Amino acid sequence: MSRVGKMPVAIPEGVDVAIKDDQVNVKGALGTLALTQNALVTIKNDDGKLTFVPANDSREANAMSGTMRQLVNNMVTGVTKGFEKKLNLVGVGYKAQAQGAKLNLTVGYSHPVVLDMPAGIKVETPTPTEVVIKGSDRQRVGQIAAEVRAVRPPEPYKGKGIRYSDEKITIKETKKK
Repeated sequence: MSRVGKMPVAIPEGVDVAIKDDQVNVKGALGTLALTQNALVTIKNDDGKLTFVPANDSREANAMSGTMRQLVNNMVTGVTKGFEKKLNLVGVGYKAQAQGAKLNLTVGYSHPVVLDMPAGIKVETPTPTEVVIKGSDRQRVGQIAAEVRAVRPPEPYKGKGIRYSDEKITIKETKKK
């Protein structure tokens, strides 16, 4: 059995988990998340702990038990603490400004780039060169951060662009004569 799938998921106080025949709903202080349940995994709620058991002995069911366990664990963490991604803007004149559910980016183009944030995602700009994306759904937070980074990815010669705060850019050496 999957090592990840063997570990139970503890349900903290204030979180409600509803397991229906084809869906898992997690409700907490920061929102409600839903996940379609896979037929290869059986989910059981035992006194505040969720266990994930493969439906059969196949390799796919074993792998899917670990996947489902981690997805549900991310949902529980998301509705209690939430997730965030930090981005930094590197370059002369590069700046960001959050205006409600919109993010204005000035990153060297002839026009400002305006990105609309979907419902459930909050964007903040503590400084003009920092962007913080927050939300309860880990996948959506990461996807929005990737879309913001894709507006101007870091280039390899000077390192200018939008990068994750923990990202290391390897600077290439320029061509010698």
